[in-house]
Amino acid sequence: MSRTILLTGPELASEAMHLAAERGVRIIPTTPYLPAEELEAIIRAEQPDAIVVRQGQLTRPMIEASSKLKVIAKHGVGYNTIDIQAAADQGIPVSIAVGANAQSVAELAFALMFSVARQTALLDARMRDGHWDKAEANGIELSGKTLGLIGLGSIGGILLDLVAPLRMKVKVYDPYLKQLPQRANVEREEDFNQLLAQSDIISLHCPLTETNHNLLGADQFARMRPGAIVINTARGELIDTAALVTALSERRIAGAGLDTFNPEPPPADSPLWGLPNLVATPHVGANTSEARDRVALVALQQIFDVWAGTALDPRCVVNRHLFAS
Repeated sequence: MSRTILLTGPELASEAMHLAAERGVRIIPTTPYLPAEELEAIIRAEQPDAIVVRQGQLTRPMIEASSKLKVIAKHGVGYNTIDIQAAADQGIPVSIAVGANAQSVAELAFALMFSVARQTALLDARMRDGHWDKAEANGIELSGKTLGLIGLGSIGGILLDLVAPLRMKVKVYDPYLKQLPQRANVEREEDFNQLLAQSDIISLHCPLTETNHNLLGADQFARMRPGAIVINTARGELIDTAALVTALSERRIAGAGLDTFNPEPPPADSPLWGLPNLVATPHVGANTSEARDRVALVALQQIFDVWAGTALDPRCVVNRHLFAS
């Protein structure tokens, strides 16, 4: 029996597309960030057996639009754009590609730390405009600094090893962490406010939940060191954007490197764009050839497993707790 997978976004990496073709699976790409009613209409017309969420929202009406839908796979790990309760109500598991893009996202977080500390984006733009800021530019060394990790999943676990050659101390705040990695430079911090006050760089690596919106707001920025750098490769909603703009514009903190925003994309008139101490990338943490290959194959295999009746790793099913017992 022929099966159909609908993508909320463009085609998967070539290896995954070839694998789907070999299995006789029809893949339907769509335009990223379609208006909700248009995407819902496509799902209703195509009746996919699975949906891979790449960009944009997957709402309850979209999930309910296909009577054949058996599984939803996230092309990555951030599932806040998917109505997981609606999926559970239909008996549909929502899977994530745990660890598949962790290396790429950790490397971007690392790159953003350097870029903010050494003002590379600003100085590049200034040079292109004909300026030569050799006399005025003044950066920050990362060597010997303290990195505060908020959340320690696969990405944070890689990042703490990436900073080791810089002799950075790493403090980890994660109430859900069962075991801290055994590293001489890594310690656990139980007090969130202490982490903020004692870290030179604060990097977010926690999922977005119903309880941690604006985890970093005005009060939190006020607790940080004046030379602190904030990095966010997790979810934009974890930071109060207005409070961040104030903290950066008033130099309460030294800078920020953001790969995620609220909303996405930010409007053209966002006050973020007037901040010289901000480095921004358009949610591309997982956008490497290697990560795209891994994520696409993991998402596809999860779909195949569900179709075959094979149980998925519980860590990969984000709405299993919502299923009726």
